[in-house]
Amino acid sequence: MESRVIVLHIYPSVGLDILHVAQSLGMMGSGYVWIATDWLSTVLDSYPSLTTSQAMNDIQGVITLRMNTPESEIKKKFTSRWSNLSHEKDFGLNIFGLYAYDTKILEVNRTGLAGQMMFGSDGNLMHPSYEVINVIGTGIRRIGYWSDSSGLHTGEAPNHSNSSEGLFGVIWPGQTTQTPRGWVFSSSGRSLKIGVSLRISYREFVSRSESTEMFGGYCIDVFTAARDLLPYPVPYKFIPFGDGKTNPLNTELLHRITIGEFDAVVGDITITTNRTKIVDFTQPYIESGLVVVAPIRKLKSSPWAFLRPFTPMMWFVTGMCFLAVGAVVWILERRLNDDFRGPARRQFVTIIWFSFSTLFFTHREKTVSTLGRLVLIIWLFVVLILNSSYIASLTSILTVEQLSSPVKGIESLVISNDRIGYLRGSFAENSLTEELNIHRSRLVPLNSPSEYEKALKDGPANGGVTAIIDERAYMELFLATRCEFGIVDQEFTKMGWGFPHAIPPASCSCYLPVNPVAAGQLEAVPSRVAAD
Repeated sequence: MESRVIVLHIYPSVGLDILHVAQSLGMMGSGYVWIATDWLSTVLDSYPSLTTSQAMNDIQGVITLRMNTPESEIKKKFTSRWSNLSHEKDFGLNIFGLYAYDTKILEVNRTGLAGQMMFGSDGNLMHPSYEVINVIGTGIRRIGYWSDSSGLHTGEAPNHSNSSEGLFGVIWPGQTTQTPRGWVFSSSGRSLKIGVSLRISYREFVSRSESTEMFGGYCIDVFTAARDLLPYPVPYKFIPFGDGKTNPLNTELLHRITIGEFDAVVGDITITTNRTKIVDFTQPYIESGLVVVAPIRKLKSSPWAFLRPFTPMMWFVTGMCFLAVGAVVWILERRLNDDFRGPARRQFVTIIWFSFSTLFFTHREKTVSTLGRLVLIIWLFVVLILNSSYIASLTSILTVEQLSSPVKGIESLVISNDRIGYLRGSFAENSLTEELNIHRSRLVPLNSPSEYEKALKDGPANGGVTAIIDERAYMELFLATRCEFGIVDQEFTKMGWGFPHAIPPASCSCYLPVNPVAAGQLEAVPSRVAAD
């Protein structure tokens, strides 16, 4: 990177010549920052006619300093007399002239033309402050003040304000108000070498047009959108990796970064613990954990569908509870209540009728005993809960499409001996064998979505697999056109994709910072992939 901030501290006699040469070399244009010490303000104050000369074109936008001398009555009178004496000689009064006049009071602390003068034991002026001046057009404009104790501030006194708020804006070289960055990439510097995987499957994420040699896909769009968020340009070039016949191994891509062949890689690279030990990653730009995909079937509707909200055991327990409550109420009421008396057959029918009529709150028998009423209140509350649960479950069964799969999730796969498919070269192989202790003999490497489909349709009995384990981002694309398969259960890992790159030195800021802040800018990217 080349700096564009230049601090010019030089003798006044040659300062303007240097700025003239810089102007002829194009170094006074947009993007440059020129800061001159107090020699420039001295020259401008000493030669008033300079503001109307051609030399002003060479110093437009320059920032300079001038010792701050507060206005006073004695200063105004002296400046007026000086102007009358030097009117025809074109020699103005600069700050050093004021201090030269005040040198007679060096030994005392008093107020002179330059304001209050207080000297330290070393003879230097105590608490000096400067005016920060911007050269504009045919004159100058004060931006603010600076002092060692208060920094940039807006008032003449150093302790007036320690805030830079309220400072005048700067007109920088090139007649622009946009603050220059202060540096540019060197014209002799090299571009970043970005490796791009030439995939044969899931080309919605990364692909290359054979006719134009241009790269596209979701990952490329994310990289481009994140690059556009940077306040400075990043020169780079995409370098394809792979033979275009098989999917390149991500481990090989990362190895090319470690040996310096690539500076970074753009693609569907999952951030894992082992990979972060050899390369650095940007912040994740998409979440994509491992999921289980298996064949699914629709459950056919049945005239007995009204029984499906509860299991057989639940129906049995519920029926027994109805009979038990009816018997308890009969025992508590038969001595006091005529509704529960009579022949044995009538009493048995009353128990059955009373029990099941509470299901619909239509029981006609009155309860007169305190304990009977207490039991009935509790039971009616239980019946209310049962009714609500039954109605909610039945509504869901009748309105939502019911799907079923012999595979219930990753747990059922771990304890079984069924064959499991995975994408060849994926980190899923190590995850299944090392973390879930699944024997490698059960794992079947597959290369493409078409092989996924065939293996799932064949099933383990015909040399296929029971389920496929892969990342959710891939599986959502796979399932978009294959309704006979589905994701079973939830993700059993939480990971994300990032852009791997070489670990930069602490002083380097040229790598692409993809982070959550950019999410708002990238919301439109997934919709474009879905449209493809």
